[in-house]
Amino acid sequence: MPADNPAISVQHDAAHVAALFPALLLEAEKIARSVSAGMHGRRRAGPGETFWQHRPYAFGDPVSAIDWRQSARATDRLYVRQNEWEAAAAAYLWRDPSRSLDYASSRNIPSKRRRADILITALTMLLSQGGERIGLLGEERRPFQGRNAPQRMLEALNIGAFDDAASAPPVASVPAGARIVMASDFFTNPGAVETAVAALAAAGAKGVLLQVCDPAEENFPFEGRVEFRDLESADRLIFGQAGAVADAYKATFAAHRDALREITRKAGWTFISHRTDHAPQTALLALFAALADMRRRMS
Repeated sequence: MPADNPAISVQHDAAHVAALFPALLLEAEKIARSVSAGMHGRRRAGPGETFWQHRPYAFGDPVSAIDWRQSARATDRLYVRQNEWEAAAAAYLWRDPSRSLDYASSRNIPSKRRRADILITALTMLLSQGGERIGLLGEERRPFQGRNAPQRMLEALNIGAFDDAASAPPVASVPAGARIVMASDFFTNPGAVETAVAALAAAGAKGVLLQVCDPAEENFPFEGRVEFRDLESADRLIFGQAGAVADAYKATFAAHRDALREITRKAGWTFISHRTDHAPQTALLALFAALADMRRRMS
């Protein structure tokens, strides 16, 4: 076969992507477990089938809810059997597929894309453990559910491919009551982000914008002659004295982040910022807590 045969290229790329799966899944599972360990005891009563607890009968409780066997063991009160709330909600996740996330300022920290992939996969693990359905925002495929959901999500993310034309979240249709997570650096026109968020909010969806950034993008530690290259367009910009523009850069960065916060405020959504030199568990816990709070308010 010729060296430029498409089949060889596809086989090579497929092997590369497959090689990334075990490490990503293991890291995501480790992070999910550490967060899950701290989430025990946050269950709530509801119309499920799994027993949760007994509590004393109160005025207004239906007689059918009384556990007569448990009540017979007491001499002075009746007890109600409560089951765990198990309504299968749907969460739709999106990770920016553009090359903008393929950046790390140091070998000691992961790229923004790797961190986003791990967080999305770990979140899928936590949600699937709770019996929830997880979909990929903007995709027509059916939501994932069950123990295979994390691997199916990782496959759907297409971690070995890039789409620079899709750096803004999609304007997608979702079922009523859906919860959304969008993970990106959001280094795109805020107007495009607002359009997508507003459309989802108008349909009754609640969501989270998770901005994943590299520490150098926040701190701008550059000095002297520095060449900057746009990862998507490959355009280059050279500064003879980069430190001279540091203050202006930081002000622009802060204004852009404020614009994102304002978008979420107007939609009743949540904004979470995360740096790749910080522990991923912090971002995962914030995401899971935000989605759990949305579910409580929607139920």
